[in-house]
Amino acid sequence: MALIKEVNGKSPEIGADCYVAENATIVGEVSMGKQCSVWFNAVIRGDVHYIKMGDKVNVQDGAVIHCTYQKHPTTIGNNVSIGHNALVHGCTIHDNVLIGMGSIVMDNCVVESNSIVAAGAVVTQNTRVEAGSIYAGVPAKKVKDISQELISGEIDRIANNYVKYSGWFKED
Repeated sequence: MALIKEVNGKSPEIGADCYVAENATIVGEVSMGKQCSVWFNAVIRGDVHYIKMGDKVNVQDGAVIHCTYQKHPTTIGNNVSIGHNALVHGCTIHDNVLIGMGSIVMDNCVVESNSIVAAGAVVTQNTRVEAGSIYAGVPAKKVKDISQELISGEIDRIANNYVKYSGWFKED
């Protein structure tokens, strides 16, 4: 069973029809919308500030979501995929976003809607990722605008697939 723990009188709130893997960790002031999934070895730590996640967010294996004490909460919109081993810390991620595998999004960043942070990218503190763009590299920079085909072919496809995958693991 997953580690879901109260910290300082604040307990995680997990929305309807969500899946949380047996070895995932969710602690403190965390709220999740509907149809979210938190996968194996993922950690969502709302101990030093709040974490708010919308609907249809998937936090893939080994990913870490945290915040900065008394400064930066983490807010994640709807239809967002947080890739394997990504680190999302004290930032805002809008709707329809893909955070690539192994990427890092640091404090006070804003990732606007319909965007992709490429695998392995490091989005440094205070960066604003423009809506409809792909950011890549270390430090992450805009590499191109995103096409509608990429939005539906990658961002939507991955988020929808993770809703499907979670159904394979849910107990009846």
